[in-house]
Parts: sequence; C-alpha cells; structure tokens
Amino acid sequence: MIAAPLPLKVLFVTPECAPWAKTGGLGDVSAALPAALGALGHDVRVLMPAYRSLAPLVQAADERVPLPALGVWPAASLAEVKADGFTLWLLDCPELYDRPGGPYGDESESAVELNAKRFGFLSHVAARLASAATPWPQWRAQVLHGNDWPLGLAFAYLRRMPAPRAVGVFTIHNLAFQGNFPAEHAQALELPPEFMHVEGLLHWDQISMMKAGMRYADAITTVSPTYAREIQQEPLGFGLDGMLRYRAADLHGILNGIDTQVWNPATDPLIAACYSAASMDGKRVNKAVLQAQTGLAAEPGTLLFGMVSRLTEQKGIDLILASLDWIVSHGCQLVVLGGGEAEFEQRLREAAAAHPSQIAVRLVFDEPLAHLIEAGADCFLMPSRFEPCGLNQMYSQVYGTLPIVRATGGLADSVRDAGSGEGTGFAFEEDSAAALQHTMARAQRTFLKPAAWRSLQERAMTLQYGWAASAARYVEVYRACAERYARAYQGNAPDTAAKG
Repeated sequence: MIAAPLPLKVLFVTPECAPWAKTGGLGDVSAALPAALGALGHDVRVLMPAYRSLAPLVQAADERVPLPALGVWPAASLAEVKADGFTLWLLDCPELYDRPGGPYGDESESAVELNAKRFGFLSHVAARLASAATPWPQWRAQVLHGNDWPLGLAFAYLRRMPAPRAVGVFTIHNLAFQGNFPAEHAQALELPPEFMHVEGLLHWDQISMMKAGMRYADAITTVSPTYAREIQQEPLGFGLDGMLRYRAADLHGILNGIDTQVWNPATDPLIAACYSAASMDGKRVNKAVLQAQTGLAAEPGTLLFGMVSRLTEQKGIDLILASLDWIVSHGCQLVVLGGGEAEFEQRLREAAAAHPSQIAVRLVFDEPLAHLIEAGADCFLMPSRFEPCGLNQMYSQVYGTLPIVRATGGLADSVRDAGSGEGTGFAFEEDSAAALQHTMARAQRTFLKPAAWRSLQERAMTLQYGWAASAARYVEVYRACAERYARAYQGNAPDTAAKG
C-alpha cells in the first residue's frame, strides 16, 4: 500500500494580501492561493508587513513572537492572526512599515530608497523562518514561496542560511516591475560580494530584487503558461529574458484561479440580483441598475461595455480612448471604473461629459461597483498590451459578461474566441484601435442574435476557474523541488517528498 504524501509546511510571503492590503491582482492571489493550499491539507502561513492600516489587527493578535535586532536588521516582532484557511503572520516593525500610503509608498526618491530596506527586511525574515536560523522553532517552513520583486532577495538570503532549510519557489506576477536599487545599498541589505555581479543579482549595475528571485530560487513560476513563454523573449522579457532562458527548465506557467466564493453571480451580495446560467433574469436587473447608478440611458437592448482597470498603456486604455467615437456612433454604452495616468483620466472625464447617456466614468476604487459592472455589463474590455494572467476576464466569463481581450498572456490562456465554435468571448491579436473596433463590431453583431449570445454566455458560465487545480500544480512544483534538494543534500532536505 502506498502512503499518502505528507502535508507541507508552506511559508507564503507577499507584500500585499486581500482584504488587509491590496493594490491589484497579487492581493487577491495572496489570499486565495494559500486558502486553496490549506483546503488541500497543507499548513500555510502567510507573512506580510504590518502596514499602518493593519495596526488594529496587530493589537488583536493571538500571539506575538519577538525578533531581536540582528546585524543591520532592526528589532521587530511577528503577530499571529488566524485567517480563513491559513495563519497570517504580520511583520511588525514600525520604523519600516508604520508609514502613510499603500504597500509601496509614494513615488518620491526617499520612499523608493526606503523600499529597499523594507522589502529587504521582509525577505531576510522570510529566509530565517525557512531555515535552521528560525526564531520560531515550533514551526519551520519546508517551502518558501515568495511573490514578485519585493521577495526576490529572500532566495539569495536563503542560500546563506544554515541547513536544514526550505526549498524556494518564486512567482513572477509582473516582470515589468523589477525592484531595482543602487548597488551602494548592498551593505545596508547585507548582500555579500558573492551576489554582487552580473551572474548574480546585478542588472545594469543595480541590485535587482526580481533578478535575485529568478537567479536563486529552486523553481520559478509565473501566472499563466503563455506569459511564461512570452517573458523568455523581448519585449516582454524587459531585459531579463536571458536569465529566464537560462532557468527555462525550472520555469512553470500556472494559470491563476479566482475566489469562487467571492465571485459567484448566484450568491454575490454586492450585486442587485443574483442569477445563474439556468436563470438569467437577474443579469437584466443588474444591467438596469448599473445604467441607473452611472447615469447611462436605460436601454436594455443597447450593448454595454464595462472596464475595471488601472488606466495605463499596458492595459490598452489608449486603444479604448481611440475607440470612443466608434462606441458612440454605433449606439453602444461604456462604463469605466479605475484610476491611473492623469492624461487618460482627463480624456475619459471629457468623453463622459460630452456623452453622458453613453459613457460613464468612475475614477475611484469601488468594490461594489466592480461587482455590479461584472454582473450588469454585456461585454468586458481588456485590450491589454501584455497581461501576465488577468482576473477580470475570468470573473466576466463566470458572470456571463463576454470578455473582449487581446490574445496575450493569461488572456490567451483563458478566453476562447467566439469564432472557434467553443467560444467564451472575443479575442484579437493586433495591437491597434482598428483591431479592437473590429472585435467590438463582431461582438455587437453577435449580441443582436439572442440565441447565439445566450449560447456563448452559458458556455462561459460553466467554466471552472477555482483555485483547486492551480493549487495542486503548485504542490507538484514544491515536491519536485524538495526531491531535487534531497538528492543534492542527502538528508538535509525537509521531509516533503511523497512517501511510498
């Protein structure tokens, strides 16, 4: 009889985690993936900084463990809080994290420089907790899973920690943001000469936290299979494609999932009326409420496009701005929720002022409105120039709101074009407003054929985007790393490999 594999002790380290701190998809992933790993039977601790906004949570912590000052690193403590499916560890260090603003501060030079120390310290504590140097010996990680550039240095530090130590898995969520800092920070970050060269973590003579994770982790994952291929070449390699080709055997593309308890039109408390693929009446109610709340004309037969996004060129907002005349002249409607570059915001305000019955813009973060757009719109626009994974196209399909996407990254992996015979949305290849408008025209023609539209909606709403399958793939990566570690270090590895 073959014994079941032993559960893993996973330290999941992130700069943000919903609902406590969130600036984008990473915050959602950092809540949902640990919970999914916990549901598979693994013991997961999520480590993140105790930002100023989390002070009440720190004060109400179930347990606190002191972290004495060590070398260049300040004294701190870990505050333990029980969450849904995992344990949350908050790294409490007021001199680094008790500051105004979001997880990454503002864009001032002083804030950017402070981030080197803030995330260097988070990475160093993570490496200590994942090795024999842990200040909390009652629980030592077998897997250190760090996310995006703020955790890249964790894997360099882990290399210098005493054995036994965890295996390291580094997830790239967006390669465009790399955490590059002047090389003179090396001493303040306790980075020895063995790391400070181009074959280590230096990138154009700067410390690159992203490159450190790519160079020193046992495995690298990213958030969709297509993006894993795209980042091994320019332009989406952003100068690090050579390192990714070097590590290609250890690079895995695993499509993100979504939290189907939060994003489910049959149970969503934030929408006007719940509905399902079997009974779509509620979707019509949501469309009417969305039009009323945003000041659009109450026209149930008008094709309504929705967008919830950062307003940046990466997200293709300039393509949408170039298509506003098309939307207006073809009798469609558009509602946009998000914020971003001032120029784009102003142009959207002007368009909404000129066409208030057809274009609505809300330049604030509004979670209930985001849900209502997913439920009330007919189509969801995501003409991204690159998209590592994307979550809104998955939310949209589950809500029967057919996405219009540029076929890149996770969008290509998760949306099947209506012309394929198995369609769940509309996709285009060319990076141009003309291609977007051609695809919106295809969507409008299909929208005017109710039976064909309903068929696409039903097919989209049956897709399964929960986290269980993706979490299982991560576990496979964890165990493969552990098995390689065991062979290399002959007994110093954590006991994570399958038994049998």
